Amino acid sequence: MKSADAEFVEFATAAAVRLHRFAYLLCHDWHLAQDLTQTALAKCYVSWRKVERAGNRDAYIRQVLVRAFLDHRRRRSSSEIAVSEPAVNESYRDTHDLRLTLIEALAHLPAQQRAMVVLRFWEDQTVEATAQMLGLSKAVVQRQTLRALERLRVLLQDDQLTLFAHTE
Repeated sequence: MKSADAEFVEFATAAAVRLHRFAYLLCHDWHLAQDLTQTALAKCYVSWRKVERAGNRDAYIRQVLVRAFLDHRRRRSSSEIAVSEPAVNESYRDTHDLRLTLIEALAHLPAQQRAMVVLRFWEDQTVEATAQMLGLSKAVVQRQTLRALERLRVLLQDDQLTLFAHTE
């Protein structure tokens, strides 16, 4: 039987890259994404037994990461603007142009709407799961997701976003 520390290290090692990419989609900043990932992992380490009892470790840590992102956006320091662009992660170099365009467009959405779009369409979460993670009602998630998608359509001025037409 593994110790709790060994189980956490195994989980964190397996999830770190995926969480970092998820965090990047939320914040559009590689360095902040790393900070958010480390914050989420640290919070989960402290309450690892609770995370295990929750049943779905991935959903639990994503919820912690989304809350860390939204908390960061609420703080005054989050309004700082970086002078230069961070280097693009090599794992994204071979992706399709549309994906890169969508990622860029996501950066122009308000933080909460961005979190909704990422959870709903990149992480393939249901409206109910998204509402639970964000602490909102289903109606608010549906309404705000529609507004976010409308904004993305305007930003991209392209019919290729029909893949976002379903919002349950």
